Amino acid sequence: MKEQSKLVRSQAKRSQNREHAVPLYLTSSFIFDSAEQGRAIFAEEEEGNVYSRYSNPNTTEFIEKVCQLEGAEAGLAFASGMAAVFASFAALLKSGDHIVSSRSLFGSTHQILTKILPKWGISTTYVEASRPEEWEAAIQENTKMIFLETPSNPGLELIDLEWVGSFKKKYPDIILSVDNCFATPYLQKPIPYGFDLVSHSATKYMDGQGRVLGGVVVGRQDLIAEMMFFIRQTGPAMSPFNAWILSKSLETLGLRMDRHCENALKVAEALEKNEEVEVVRYPFLPSHPQYELAKKQMKAGGGIVTFVVKGGFDRAKRFLDALQMVLITSNLGDSRSIATHPASTTHSKLSDAEREQIGIYPGTIRVSVGLEDIEDIVSDLEQALENSK
Repeated sequence: MKEQSKLVRSQAKRSQNREHAVPLYLTSSFIFDSAEQGRAIFAEEEEGNVYSRYSNPNTTEFIEKVCQLEGAEAGLAFASGMAAVFASFAALLKSGDHIVSSRSLFGSTHQILTKILPKWGISTTYVEASRPEEWEAAIQENTKMIFLETPSNPGLELIDLEWVGSFKKKYPDIILSVDNCFATPYLQKPIPYGFDLVSHSATKYMDGQGRVLGGVVVGRQDLIAEMMFFIRQTGPAMSPFNAWILSKSLETLGLRMDRHCENALKVAEALEKNEEVEVVRYPFLPSHPQYELAKKQMKAGGGIVTFVVKGGFDRAKRFLDALQMVLITSNLGDSRSIATHPASTTHSKLSDAEREQIGIYPGTIRVSVGLEDIEDIVSDLEQALENSK
């Protein structure tokens, strides 16, 4: 079957009740048929669920679908996207290890790398994604992981996945990890380029309707096994209910992403013509500095448009307050269009200099373009620009 058919038709094995939709397994633990079976499962001589902190039929189904999409060997589900990102560091790194990371990152990921991991003796060197010489200079004897986002949040900076994969071949023992949340596996698949781990905030496009939290990491079997030990002891587990929601939502991921991308490109084109906007960033907009790279490694440009309004912070606030249909919230990937001011919300903990380094200015607005009629989305953005002068 092709990808969309797999997403619709893949599900856990039916029970004796012959259910059409997968049931919810709202149970904390699972019964053993005998004491010997309990011993064998704990000894990993026999497969089976033990406790929903480790695994559950609903989370297993969700993970298997993401593995199919990404072409991964195995995966794990988490309570949130940031739990997934953190676990990929905490489970695989130790004191004295070093990370090389692209500078353009989500604010919370930046905080983990610069405020939390250093407490345990894990250091990070940031590099500019488009400068190969910086990557070469950043590698140290103790470098254990390369981590990046592409497209980045919110600047929509891209990293050449093929180049990074070839660069990593020089250092086979370094783990290559990518946050693929903005693109989703429907638009971009990093593993064929040589990536070892791929993480997602499933809260975003995988859910698609702003209902539940979740995260997922998929990739190499041996790395996922190491991470499994970590999550069994620390418990950042996804709930069965959230897994059930997310698994059903994946059935429509491709259909939704097609509409998100179609709408987002039209929004970007309209904003680029507006005299009240200084600059627009969207990967499939020809004016994007990495337009050709985007066309090379992405199926479409995604659902996020970032732009800078004239007038800085005060104008940005007036613009947001003038919106009538588009919602103001820090989430993204929703069926409803959303506007966010990164400098005062998602990236507010960064210094002014740090924000400017990754392309976040006082007038920067991030729009998660939803599934509404495009005329309504554009009309609301344009009236807000006009009424916020």
